[in-house]
Amino acid sequence: MDTTLSNNRIKTIRSLSAKKYRDSLGLFVVEGEKMVAEALASDFQVVEIWKRDDIGYDAMARISQLSSPSPVLAVVKAKPLSAPAETGGLCLALDGIRDPGNFGTIIRLADWFGVDVIYASPDCVELYNPKTVQATMGAIFRKKVVYCDIPDLCRRFRKAGLKVYGTFLDGEDIYAQPLSKEGLIVMGSESQGISPEVGKEVDGRLFIPSFSGGASTAESLNVAVATAVTLSEFRRR
Repeated sequence: MDTTLSNNRIKTIRSLSAKKYRDSLGLFVVEGEKMVAEALASDFQVVEIWKRDDIGYDAMARISQLSSPSPVLAVVKAKPLSAPAETGGLCLALDGIRDPGNFGTIIRLADWFGVDVIYASPDCVELYNPKTVQATMGAIFRKKVVYCDIPDLCRRFRKAGLKVYGTFLDGEDIYAQPLSKEGLIVMGSESQGISPEVGKEVDGRLFIPSFSGGASTAESLNVAVATAVTLSEFRRR
């Protein structure tokens, strides 16, 4: 194995921290022994692997996207993120999720709770953003993520006779509502929640109540936390 990194190769790998280069080259970076092992065990194509013990700390620091360079880094070929929308099973739809940490955590939650597909609106953060990739903790290599038109997706689910759920501050108590084993669960953006365009396509409006009863109760839950609570309740039934 060649353990020599040329300056041009370093420049190319470093460039993958920027979306425009990830898009143009069709590549992204994963770091850490667990993440690289997950990539190798998946059907993603691993283009190259660099180990800190082979190339040295300084060289790894130059190509790493982390504050402290990890023991191993892999360059992976990205998969297309558009595909025909399918209906069936229990799926998630993310409407305008902008924080890469939230997005990655939600993918990890979808993996934990056995969600079939994660659909994302075009204005969601990019799947291959380094912070998103790391936050998935390897789930990116096991779950299918598709970017699509969410209102149209909702209509497709409803046409197939499946319920479309969403979380709203004026929704019905999730713990008192009948929940289907199949359907689409929509989670809205961190700042605005579910958009009006998507909201009008939701026929199961849910609310996660607070049990603190105090005046200082938070106005709402973080979207990743709300997703965990929602999926847990669906799977509990």
